[in-house]
Amino acid sequence: MKKRGRIKFRKIKTWQLFLILVPLFFIDATLLRTDHIRMTELRDEVLKADEAENDEEISKNLEELKNFVFSNIVINVVEENGEQKVTFGTGPFYLEHQYIRAANAALKEAEAKMRDDSNPNGNVYALASSVCQPQAIANGWSWNDANYINCMMSEIQKYPAADEIQDKIIASLPSTELYRKNYASPLWAPSLTGFMILATVIVIVVILIRGLIWIVLRLSLLFA
Repeated sequence: MKKRGRIKFRKIKTWQLFLILVPLFFIDATLLRTDHIRMTELRDEVLKADEAENDEEISKNLEELKNFVFSNIVINVVEENGEQKVTFGTGPFYLEHQYIRAANAALKEAEAKMRDDSNPNGNVYALASSVCQPQAIANGWSWNDANYINCMMSEIQKYPAADEIQDKIIASLPSTELYRKNYASPLWAPSLTGFMILATVIVIVVILIRGLIWIVLRLSLLFA
């Protein structure tokens, strides 16, 4: 059976292999696009959960996204320093709302500490709040809005003890890297897309080998 298979394969012409490549390329491109779209959908679900401030859904959707990306070939185009480049995976994305909530919690904690009567800078936070809270009401800023945080930091910097207070606040704020996600996919994975790409590569290699053999035979005839 193996011998018959080899004989049948040898009867396949090189031009026929080129014809086989055309649908293979189309299938590969379609499957890669399907995987990319699925990754985008899963990433969007994470961002929607972040906007809804649902930490449980965020964790669940992140796990689903991570498992998909790690087990499939995901080609993506991301922008970095104003330039677009191709990468394997999700590319960087941020849980902005989750970070703002964590930053606000740290800000509230800093407020409680600075309002302590034993703290000589305690009134600074109250003065900043008296300026920013009316702005928040006028502009419709919620308690976890980034604009409110920026207003508070800007007002605090106006006072003599601002550097010391700002250092305390910055030290209490969580690192943005904790809320930056970037999952990389493998260059090849044992999925339908992976096996179709493997079949395409095999056909290309066979064509190259046949072409090399043909060149060698031609040269040997010329110098025989």
